[in-house]
Amino acid sequence: MKVVIFCGGLGVRMGEETQRTPKPMIRIGNRPILWHIMRYYAAFGHTEFILCLGYKGDVIKEYFLTYNEALFNDFVLDGYGADAQVEILNRDVSSWRITFADTGMQSTIGERLKAVEPHLGDDEMFLATYGDGLSDVSIPDLVETFEASGKLVMFAHVRPHFHAHIVEADATGTVRDVRPMNTSGVRINGGFFVMRREALDWIEPGDEFVEETFQKLIPRGEVGVYLHDGFFGPMDTIKDRQWLEGLLESGRAPWLTVAAGTDSPVT
Repeated sequence: MKVVIFCGGLGVRMGEETQRTPKPMIRIGNRPILWHIMRYYAAFGHTEFILCLGYKGDVIKEYFLTYNEALFNDFVLDGYGADAQVEILNRDVSSWRITFADTGMQSTIGERLKAVEPHLGDDEMFLATYGDGLSDVSIPDLVETFEASGKLVMFAHVRPHFHAHIVEADATGTVRDVRPMNTSGVRINGGFFVMRREALDWIEPGDEFVEETFQKLIPRGEVGVYLHDGFFGPMDTIKDRQWLEGLLESGRAPWLTVAAGTDSPVT
């Protein structure tokens, strides 16, 4: 299945760094978070990507146009100089097919989806996600659950990562309970979607896909969730990036651990 990735946002909460680098290109370890997302899908056999570009899309294009697998993977160098031959021992992007589509600087997610519809070809189903979040959600199980549901859209339903508290107070303003949000049973949209092409017919100009298109599909029973209690790591702030980098450096990055079980491990 093709994977649509939304890469056009400004990422203003990441501060000064996104003034020179689009958020999907901010690095976790020695590779952009976008690469980690794509590598995760590729580990399950989904190697056709459609990147919805916008803000600083040229930076994303340049990265892949100049990507050298030998700089990021183990390799054997046989010979010297012009006669040298390089044998790369574990490849990553060489099997990927990537469509780079300019979908506008200020476009909504709905508008970006409509803009890349021609690149879906004849496919009736496709995957989609944001370019700034990692997870260990089982893509095969997500797709299988979706296909069995008969719905038009399904997304991973996750527990929030951000640190906040739910506060209950009475009419006098006296606090009765304070508890962490991540223990409250609250769940949010994790941004790992699978959908049928027909869902795009419900997008109107200017629609934010989740906020507005969903409101047309929900009364029809066409939106479903896939419960995921595992890892969910959005990169919304600099602190989030530091947390993700810490997981990578410790060798406990859940998104790589799961991917390594389906393909060669990557660091």
